[in-house]
Amino acid sequence: MSDLYERHRAVIPDWVALYYRHPIEITHGEGRHVWDADGNRYLDFFGGILTTMTAHALPEVTKAVSEQAGRIIHSSTLYLNRPMVELAERIAALSGIPDARVFFTTSGTEANDTALLLATAYRRSGTILAMRNSYHGRSFSAVSITGNRAWSPTGLSPLQTLYVHGGVRGRGPYAELSDARFVEACVADLEDLLGQTRDVAALIAEPIQGVGGFTSPPDGLYAAFREVLDRHGILWISDEVQTGWGRTGDNFWGWQAHGRNGPPDLLTFAKGIGNGMSVGGVVARAEVMNCIDANSISTFGGSPITMAAGLANLSYLLEHDLQGNARRVGGMLLERLRAIGAAVPEVREVRGRGLMAAVELVKPGTDQAHPEAAAAALETARENGLLIGKGGAHNTSVLRIAPPLTLTVAEAEEGAAILERALRSL
Repeated sequence: MSDLYERHRAVIPDWVALYYRHPIEITHGEGRHVWDADGNRYLDFFGGILTTMTAHALPEVTKAVSEQAGRIIHSSTLYLNRPMVELAERIAALSGIPDARVFFTTSGTEANDTALLLATAYRRSGTILAMRNSYHGRSFSAVSITGNRAWSPTGLSPLQTLYVHGGVRGRGPYAELSDARFVEACVADLEDLLGQTRDVAALIAEPIQGVGGFTSPPDGLYAAFREVLDRHGILWISDEVQTGWGRTGDNFWGWQAHGRNGPPDLLTFAKGIGNGMSVGGVVARAEVMNCIDANSISTFGGSPITMAAGLANLSYLLEHDLQGNARRVGGMLLERLRAIGAAVPEVREVRGRGLMAAVELVKPGTDQAHPEAAAAALETARENGLLIGKGGAHNTSVLRIAPPLTLTVAEAEEGAAILERALRSL
């Protein structure tokens, strides 16, 4: 046991999870690679939980942060803040939401908290629809709408939450249906649920569920839901904390795969926009955003230094077409992973979109989750120089793969080869 691990255990809560039997200290990174305190080099296929979205030590971002730090680091939202306004303008234009307003926070949890506050205040209702197997953060209100028991430590809640089918395509009562029938069944379930309740504030949904194991419904499900929601005046919150900024390759936002009936009423974001800096936020049409009739500020949301990072990172992402790279390299990586999975009996499914891929593991010959295999694959991958993540419903048996969006073809092949060795060793 390392000295740092002993010190960690002495002062950090037991429920703050660490990966690996022998946890590693990451000391520095460059591009798609990081190094630990022992000098070991790793190909990073998890990016600090999808947060180092572009690259480690990206010169354009580090330069912007350094220059801003030399001017002023903090002022709060009580003062005009040029970098905050500039980033808000760009995000509002990219969001697809008409007459959009942007409020910055420091995390995805806080962004979802804010969206829930706005929706419940606007609709004057404390009832929220959420998806089964969902995850929306670790605050009291975010935990209360999380549909994944492993990440919901209390049954107490400031909200009434009702859970809807549809976030998981390959499991559950509708798994054997065609995509079209699956959507019909989920819409019927939503209609039935709304027939048993009243005055619902909003539906919150991840277009691709992150912690839940990168599961998603068929394209168009939330567009079909939107028709039902609109009849009841219910708002749609798209949680884009993990799916935003082009990671899925096909679309800039996850909601665009369900955009037949227009954009969501509210969109939450975080993680990748700051490329490691603490940036989150909410986009909403003005009528919804401005419904708050009390004073409010954010001490750290919209900090000049994090806004400078976000502006530089967003500019780099757009100028270098990283969405296109996610589509091209991610498509190749998914094909490679599917070929590997076909030869490994523990692999139930390889799924994903762009540079957001998952490998679900089961006990061979069954449909039973296999968390021990996932833990073993995680360890073996690290031993061979690859960092990946875990997730999934019921039991953590899904390997999550989400490299920085600048990933090269050669690095994708290298990572796939390491993962193949890890899976074949199970």
